[in-house]
Amino acid sequence: MTAPHPLVTRARRLADDLLVPHAEQVDRGEVPMSHLVEIRRSGLLGLNAPKEYGGAAAPASVVRETAEILAGACCSTWFVQTQHHTPVLTLAGTEGAVRERLLGRLATGEVLSGVAYAHLRAHPRIPVRVGRERTGWRFDGTVPWYTGWGLNDVLLLAGVTDSDEALFAFAEAREQPGLRASAPMRLAALTAARTVSLELDGLWLPEEAVVLRTPYEQWAATDRAKTVNANPAVFGLTEAALTLLDEDTATPLRTRLAKLRGEAYALADHAAPHEHHAERLVLRTRAYQVMQAATTAAVVTGGGRSMLLTGRAQRLAREALFLLVQGQTRESRAAHLGALAA
Repeated sequence: MTAPHPLVTRARRLADDLLVPHAEQVDRGEVPMSHLVEIRRSGLLGLNAPKEYGGAAAPASVVRETAEILAGACCSTWFVQTQHHTPVLTLAGTEGAVRERLLGRLATGEVLSGVAYAHLRAHPRIPVRVGRERTGWRFDGTVPWYTGWGLNDVLLLAGVTDSDEALFAFAEAREQPGLRASAPMRLAALTAARTVSLELDGLWLPEEAVVLRTPYEQWAATDRAKTVNANPAVFGLTEAALTLLDEDTATPLRTRLAKLRGEAYALADHAAPHEHHAERLVLRTRAYQVMQAATTAAVVTGGGRSMLLTGRAQRLAREALFLLVQGQTRESRAAHLGALAA
């Protein structure tokens, strides 16, 4: 039997010793910086980063397994730290001054990054516009969702230019001229992740802050290939719910989960990410169905106790609602609604 990857071992230790014991407390408050400090010390913030920059360059299977573990332990903490991996991957795939300035610091966790780009999926509506100004770029509009405000050091901000390009640049994650944050949102789940909206009114960033500039359709095609795959967090949350069930109830759900996970990850590792599109969407939707069944069963098993805010089952059920819409696109929404209607 192959020994688990060291990062998987560290993730499990973090989950067992820190995240699970405090998950209900975090859910009713905020993700503490101390949680993120421990994740940084574990090396998990450098999962995807190149080794020459201090990262682990971990295989996809390890990235998925650690995501499952963290999401199942404390979904709010997982969601804050998972934002960090997109900026790391973006920098790892580019060249230039911003890569040399930030990638090493992100890989080691010295700097924690958030992301502000999901609004690009609203195209042809353009919530954030970017235009040339002096020797840099001006951002105007609204970022509807930004997670980790007050926890992140920098943010990867995206908008659309007049020539229909997607432009990504790094900014400091703080209020400054041209950038104002709302009060933290009260949400049905993951309020603890410190989500705000950002108002951009002439935020100016220099050319050297730009990390990616590409035709919108080219970015969207890459994004679609990612968002049709099943989210490892869904499998992790389902596993957590199954631990609250008796074996008679849990066994058939666990069997379905294992089959789905195997099929979904086989497709995720497929050499041609743009192929088997419809099949990927079907597996994504089925993963949601097993997650909902498991979290509902956990609530039913807990009975009236499940309605207490200190109860684990209700927290997992609410977090499942969040995962139903996290990373949602028009296409994934249509596929999910079609399955529900059928």
